[in-house]
Amino acid sequence: MGAGKRGVLTAAVTVVCAVTVLAVPGTAFAAPTPPPGPGTTASVTVVTSDVELEAVRKKLDTLYRAAAKATDEYNAAEEKARQQTAQVVRLAKKIVEGREKLDDLKDRAGAAAAAQYRGGGLPPEARLVLSDDPQEFLDGAGRVRQEQHATKGLLGEMTRTQRDLEEYAEDAREQMRELEAGRKVKAAAQKRIERQIEAAEKLEAELEQEEKERLARLERQAAARAQATWLSSGVLDELTSKATAQGRKAVAYATAQIGKPYQWGAEGPNTFDCSGLTSQAWLAAGKTIPRTSQMQWQHLQRVDVKDMRPGDLIIYWADASHVGMYVGDGVMVHAPRPGRTVTLAGAGSMPILGVVRPDPAAG
Repeated sequence: MGAGKRGVLTAAVTVVCAVTVLAVPGTAFAAPTPPPGPGTTASVTVVTSDVELEAVRKKLDTLYRAAAKATDEYNAAEEKARQQTAQVVRLAKKIVEGREKLDDLKDRAGAAAAAQYRGGGLPPEARLVLSDDPQEFLDGAGRVRQEQHATKGLLGEMTRTQRDLEEYAEDAREQMRELEAGRKVKAAAQKRIERQIEAAEKLEAELEQEEKERLARLERQAAARAQATWLSSGVLDELTSKATAQGRKAVAYATAQIGKPYQWGAEGPNTFDCSGLTSQAWLAAGKTIPRTSQMQWQHLQRVDVKDMRPGDLIIYWADASHVGMYVGDGVMVHAPRPGRTVTLAGAGSMPILGVVRPDPAAG
C-alpha cells in the first residue's frame, strides 16, 4: 500500500472504529422487570458494568502479554537449539573425518617403521656411512634428508590431527551442555505460556455471551482510541517512502495469511505467532531475519517512525514482546494473540517501541 496521506484503508478503519465507539453505551443496565407475584421466587440478574469489563480487558491484556513474552523466550530457545544441533552435527562430522585421517597417518607411520625394519633395523644415516660407493653416498644423503623431513612432517601432522580431534570433542561436549540447558529454558517458557493462556481462557469462559461481545467492543474501542491518538500526532503527514521489491513480497506474504489462527511458537504455514509471521514473510521475500520480536528489535536496523515504509517491522511494548508489519496508510498486519487470527490493525493501536528495517541496503 502507498504511504503518505491516510488512504482508503485508514479511512475505513477509522469509520468502523468511530461507529463502534458511538454504538456502545457507557454502562449497561438490566431491563426493568415487574415485581414477582405471590408465591414465586425472585430471580436476580447480575449485570457486569463496562467499568468491570474494562478491568477484565486489562487483566486479559496483561495475561496475554505475559504469554507473548514467554513465547519469545520459547522461540529464542528453540532457535538456539536448532543452531546448536546443527553445530553438533558439523562437529561430529569433523571428528569422524579426523579419526579417519589419524588412522591413515598411523598406517603411513607404521609402513615407514616396517621399511626401516626390513633395512636391518639400522637408521638410514648408519646405512649411508657404511656405503663404499661415493655416488651412492651422495644420492643417499639427499634421500635421507627427504625421509627425515617426511617423517618429521608425518609426526607433526599426527600431533595436529590429534589436537584438532580433542578440540572438536570438547566443543561438541560444550554444545551438548548448552543444548540441555536450552531445553530446560524452553520447557520453563512453555509452562509459563500455558499457565498464562489457561488463566486468560478461564477468565473469558466465566463471562456470559453478551459480556464477551461487549468486551470485544471495549477492545476495539481501546485500539481505536490509541490509533486516533497516534494519527492525530501527524506521524503520517510526511511519510513518503515506498516499499522495496523485497518489501512488497514480504507484505504480500503476510497479508495472504489473514484469517489464519494465532498459535504460539508457530511459523506457518497454517498457524503463526507474531514473529513467526514476520520472519516467514521476509523469508518468502528472500531475506532471513531473526526469529523473535526481541531479536528482531536487537539485530535489525532501526529507523524513525516517520521514515518507515511498507515491509518494515513495528515493535510494540517496552519489552519488545510483539511485532507487526507495516503495510502502509497507517495500517499493519499481525498475529495478535491466542484466540485471534492474523489481521489488519491500526499501526498505532498499541504502544510502539520502535521500527526496524530488514532490508536497509535496498535504499
